[in-house]
Amino acid sequence: MKATFYDVKLREKVEVDVTEKVVYGDPGKERYALKGKTSDGRNLTKFVSKADYEKAEV
Repeated sequence: MKATFYDVKLREKVEVDVTEKVVYGDPGKERYALKGKTSDGRNLTKFVSKADYEKAEV
């Protein structure tokens, strides 16, 4: 699955493959994120809603 991430180094939005789904925070205060990797090996993180998190296929 591909997703659009903001690349801070390039200062633009890039579309890369999602490599994993992660949940941060304590129970009741979870934050959902998708992780991706650029072509040059840098990691990207995008925080998403719970609905988008569950919809994402990794």
